[in-house]
Amino acid sequence: MTNQANLRTLKSGLTLDFPQSLGVYADYAEAQRAVDHLSDNGFPVENCLIVGTDLKQMERVTGRLTTGRVALGGLLSGAWMGLFVGLILSFFGETNVLALILSTVLFGALFGLIWALVGYAATRGRRDFSSVKVIVATRYEVLVEHKHAAQGRELLATMPGARSSAFEG
Repeated sequence: MTNQANLRTLKSGLTLDFPQSLGVYADYAEAQRAVDHLSDNGFPVENCLIVGTDLKQMERVTGRLTTGRVALGGLLSGAWMGLFVGLILSFFGETNVLALILSTVLFGALFGLIWALVGYAATRGRRDFSSVKVIVATRYEVLVEHKHAAQGRELLATMPGARSSAFEG
């Protein structure tokens, strides 16, 4: 039941009762600039919603994965995790702090190395490259409660560099 209540609360904060479009923009910065212009002119912007539509996933390939790169990455990330755990444990221990930290770094590095190599071997060469993924919208629409739509359109018409029609894509 709590998940449904949380979902309703989230939805109520991200929806409008009777939304109308004030404009469609090619990028988020333009939509943000339009809402900022409305805000600067005293418009009740709490009745606005910026919606990104036509989502697409972009993936930038950053390099080739080799066993050596995977091993080095696993070793380094494991060492960082070991350092973190060692520092936390050093607050509670009364033993040799330096030895504790060094041992957790070494154990973390070994664990990270093994974990990364096992994961890489499990892919069996299906994905021998590294990449960065992002999901972006191809256009952004500024929506507003219907009772404020006319005022919003009038204010956007006075915005420097405003298009002749707020509904042009």
